[in-house]
Amino acid sequence: MEYRLEHDTLGEMKVPKEKYWGAQTQRSKENFQIGTEKMPIEVTYAFAQLKKAAAVVNHSLGKLSQGKMEAIGQACDEILEGKWDTHFPLVVWQTGSGTQSNMNVNEVVAYRANEILGEKGVNEKVHPNDDVNMSQSSNDTFPTAMHIAAYHEIESKLFPVLQEFTATLKEKEIQFQDIIKIGRTHLQDATPLTLGQEISGWRSMMERSYSMTRESLQRLVNLAIGGTAVGTGINADPTFGDKVAKQLEMQTGVKFVSSDNKFHALTSHDEIVYVHGAIKALAADLMKIANDIRWLASGPRSGIGEITIPANEPGSSIMPGKVNPTQSEAVTMIVTQVFGNDASIGFASSQGNFELNVFKPVIIYNLLQSVRLLTDGIKSFNDKCVKGLEANKEVIEDFVQKSLMLVTALNPHIGYEKAAQIAKMAHQNGSTLKAAAIESGHLTEEQYDKWIDPESMVHNK
Repeated sequence: MEYRLEHDTLGEMKVPKEKYWGAQTQRSKENFQIGTEKMPIEVTYAFAQLKKAAAVVNHSLGKLSQGKMEAIGQACDEILEGKWDTHFPLVVWQTGSGTQSNMNVNEVVAYRANEILGEKGVNEKVHPNDDVNMSQSSNDTFPTAMHIAAYHEIESKLFPVLQEFTATLKEKEIQFQDIIKIGRTHLQDATPLTLGQEISGWRSMMERSYSMTRESLQRLVNLAIGGTAVGTGINADPTFGDKVAKQLEMQTGVKFVSSDNKFHALTSHDEIVYVHGAIKALAADLMKIANDIRWLASGPRSGIGEITIPANEPGSSIMPGKVNPTQSEAVTMIVTQVFGNDASIGFASSQGNFELNVFKPVIIYNLLQSVRLLTDGIKSFNDKCVKGLEANKEVIEDFVQKSLMLVTALNPHIGYEKAAQIAKMAHQNGSTLKAAAIESGHLTEEQYDKWIDPESMVHNK
């Protein structure tokens, strides 16, 4: 491999000749050979948006030449196009402020900007610290990139699949609105409802989760930019933060604002804790839905078997013909990971010391992993399972006829205690509820047929 020499304040470093990063990135690459978890590329893209906006603002403030601004902007645009993804090699497990990832972006942008200036014959040089990082510190740029990345991924990736999944549930709710089944509470038989009503609960969960996450997303529009090292804004124009936020709004369409208290913005990540809390609530609902589906589809002959799921792949290496609820299992595993991520985010966010929290990389890594897993998991669950759900009407009707909890409809007519006697008699004798009711002498067959009507029991008239 061929190398070139780059330098920083600690001296010279050998860097692979074909790579655009510089000495500080190379030092991090060599000093933190920990794990396989790379800094999410979404954070790099957020940095590209930020560096472009900062260059525009610094130019407007008379601090950066037109040529440098344009070259930095073009380099950032190319990063956003994915052209230089392989030039961002750093792992999550690095300095807790994310300084090395900030410098990785600064170095790559500067290198590419200098190439652009050279191609244009412009006799200027872009410096990664003095120009690309002008008016900034890793301490305010990294948390700013965290918010930009989180907002973008939730808005553009998670929300669309969540809405598609909700639409599928609505379709199933309508499709099964007239199929009466037995409800279950405490895992025991309860009074009837329709399969559509049951699914409406799932649909409502997703609608509320979307609403809560949408509301929480507004916390992320507050950006740390302008705070620089400790929140005072040293080395930055007093208007820099507000102007960068406005420029980011022009670039992204999101109404970002510079936080009104930078001392909070650098040391606290309560806004991300809040957002991930809403994501955790979504995950909790998904666990319930996935579990409901695999219980309702259990069997098919020795379980509940009220619904059927698509047979996507063989379910066993030894038992022919077995179909397993694999999509539900994938979702439930994702949920456990999201719960773990929430614990990590909460603890890491509690560890701000004085003017800085130095757990930033692990916080954003876990949040983006949760968003990515839920995005992919919901889409797979929707496309490969929920869209193909079908009702097993024969099993459902059989359970309705056998249920003892239909006796609940007798309460207003003969009272709770007499109704309980009938249910116990039917259970002990292994008889139908109707036979036990007539045998009890508390009502006639005609009264039973009038009062025990499952269809009337699923609507509160």
